[in-house]
Amino acid sequence: MQKAIGRTRVWFSGRVQGVGFRYKARQVAQGYDVSGTVENLDDGRVLLCLQGQEAQREAYIKDLSTVMADFIRKTEEIKDEVDFSYKGFEIIP
Repeated sequence: MQKAIGRTRVWFSGRVQGVGFRYKARQVAQGYDVSGTVENLDDGRVLLCLQGQEAQREAYIKDLSTVMADFIRKTEEIKDEVDFSYKGFEIIP
C-alpha cells in the first residue's frame, strides 16, 4: 500500500491568465522543495496543485501570492492527501 502524500490545491481568480502567472509559479517553485502542476482553467481561473511538506507548500503559496498580488482577486484552497506523486513542477498547456 502506497503512503498518502499531502497536497494543496489552490484556485486563483482575478486577472491571472495572460499575465505570465503559470511561468512565475514555476519560477517561484524553484526556491522550494515542492512539486506539482499549474494550469489555466476555461473559467478564467488558474489551478495550482502542489505537493511537499506542509510548511514548504504554505511558504510557497504565500510567496507566489505576494509576487502576483496585483493580479489575484480571490483564492480558494483545499488541503487533502493523494496516493500519487507529481514529478517536478509542470505547466499544463
